[in-house]
Amino acid sequence: MSLTLDLCGQLVVVTGGTRGVGAGIARAFLRAGAEVVICARRPPDSPVTAAGRSARFHPLDLREPDAVRAFFGRLAAAHGRLDCLVNNAGGTPYRLLGQTDADRHARVVALNLLAPLTASLAAYEVMRQQPAGGSVLMIGSVSGTRPSPGTAAYGAAKAGLENLARSMAVEWAPRVRVNTLVLGMVRTELSAQHYGDEAGIAAVGATVPAGRLAEPAEIGDACVFLASDRAAYVTGASLLVHGGGERPAFLDAAAVNRPTANHPTANQPTALRGAGGDAPSNADTEAPKEN
Repeated sequence: MSLTLDLCGQLVVVTGGTRGVGAGIARAFLRAGAEVVICARRPPDSPVTAAGRSARFHPLDLREPDAVRAFFGRLAAAHGRLDCLVNNAGGTPYRLLGQTDADRHARVVALNLLAPLTASLAAYEVMRQQPAGGSVLMIGSVSGTRPSPGTAAYGAAKAGLENLARSMAVEWAPRVRVNTLVLGMVRTELSAQHYGDEAGIAAVGATVPAGRLAEPAEIGDACVFLASDRAAYVTGASLLVHGGGERPAFLDAAAVNRPTANHPTANQPTALRGAGGDAPSNADTEAPKEN
């Protein structure tokens, strides 16, 4: 049996949908038949298109609450509905905590946590008045589930975003569903800046159990599913879209001294002697986004 996801007639807003993951999400909704509006501070370098259709761009700084509320008000007046909001916009530079003051880190939190909160509240005012309600999707990160040196404020914001989504799901049920996609590494036009040439990208992808980085289209397909009626009973959930996550670091460390069946060694790591534990990894699993 095929799984057909038809969102014809629905209006979807994707923040930061002009490139990278956001553009991949927008294209997936276009392929599903939805009308798509993308917003960011700057327009896309080229139109975001799929299935012979184009997303409409609106300039918007998501860190300006009054502008955000006005934007959603205009959408409601023009279209009479809003079916899905994808909070994708976000990003951070690499910056160790001690290299700058708290105000600079607070700006990262504002973009990655407070801006999605502002947009979600504005969208909720439209969705809660609709008989069919609506859906809000948060684009989270594995940075919010493990230590993130160099992007600590970003990781803290993403952890908060996931918790915020769970609370929204309870407060806004049953009319508005709220879910989070927890992403790992995604191959975008910025990948070379973080991982180097094709050989570097392939080497980084090999550290993922799935053997490669995700494609933006795959993130988009997951978003379309969560926004569709096929996920009508899914709310307050966190969907891991990370290709299996991080390979535990102790596996590679242990391989150096791993004994053969005939020649055990005293250097065998405790974790391989039945502890069954998981060792933390220092691998950086996601390039910071700049939507």
